[in-house]
Amino acid sequence: MFSATRHRIAALALGVCFILPAQAKNQPYGEIATMQARHIATVFPGRMTGSPAEMLSADYIRQQFAQMGYQSDIRSFHSRYIYTSRNKTQNWHNVTGSTVIAAHEGKAAEQIIIMAHLDTYAPMSDADIDNNLGGLTLQGMDDNAAGLGVMLELAERLKNIPTKYGIRFVATSGEEEGKLGAENLLKRMSAEEKKNTLLVINLDNLIVGDKLYFNSGQSTPSSVRKLTRDRALALARTHGVYAATNPGGNPDYPKGTGCCNDGEVFDKAGIPVLYVEATNWALGKKDGYQQRAKSKAFPDGTSWHDVRLDNQQHIDSALPQRIEHRSRDVVKVMLPLVKELAKAGKA
Repeated sequence: MFSATRHRIAALALGVCFILPAQAKNQPYGEIATMQARHIATVFPGRMTGSPAEMLSADYIRQQFAQMGYQSDIRSFHSRYIYTSRNKTQNWHNVTGSTVIAAHEGKAAEQIIIMAHLDTYAPMSDADIDNNLGGLTLQGMDDNAAGLGVMLELAERLKNIPTKYGIRFVATSGEEEGKLGAENLLKRMSAEEKKNTLLVINLDNLIVGDKLYFNSGQSTPSSVRKLTRDRALALARTHGVYAATNPGGNPDYPKGTGCCNDGEVFDKAGIPVLYVEATNWALGKKDGYQQRAKSKAFPDGTSWHDVRLDNQQHIDSALPQRIEHRSRDVVKVMLPLVKELAKAGKA
């Protein structure tokens, strides 16, 4: 394990010395991400794992990668989760999920994974249905069409830029039922591929939260945290983007670390992780769950899984231009960071 960690630190460090000029693009930062997020949220609502909407959205994302010139495919996986009925009876619910993978090949064997989940919340109990949580009409703009939009914009802007290290763009499914797609992805990776994975960047819940956060995995070495999380925060300051890191108010979630989404699967496997999310780690139980102060628009301070709240109409009304502004801010930070870490050259 120490050998693999030292290998990752050395590889990433070599890339941070070079800050390359951004390629001129016709569209402003965040415009592609916003367009894709709005399209995915409204055309494919109810992207529950194994549902027709989930399969159609996976195929749409694959087609987007293919149009950019990437080699991409869809990997199916079989899993299950427990559903609890009103009388407390529990039954297994079998699902077949779809994970989309696109490859930006590098000159070396090492790789960086950029990941966002495509599925929306599936009700896991009759109580969930009663509370408007999940289901066929949930758009999932915040959770997680916006993450997919940012990933697709990064792919578009990086497509013609050669890099030393490979980049894998991954749209997972089954995140809402317990990180099922991420678990399957890790299971399929060889020992060599795991060793050569320098970093996993997880994009999730980027819009509704008060603040943009960059956090590291709990097992991510301090040297890698400096090259990834701390560098992201420095880039944010340079570009006038307000960003923070978990202040560590809850002992279960130490300062500067994140958790509780697909990235956690890789963190537990000892692979470095950078969590990119918007929430408010100073509120509630200080565990990152409460996204913002409670208000009429967001009574519990969250939009998680709620059909009435996590949709573009409500977010546009409650938080005007937030989707555009947050998408822009994330791309402005993540694009130069990925270029540095992957050791990008000129197209």
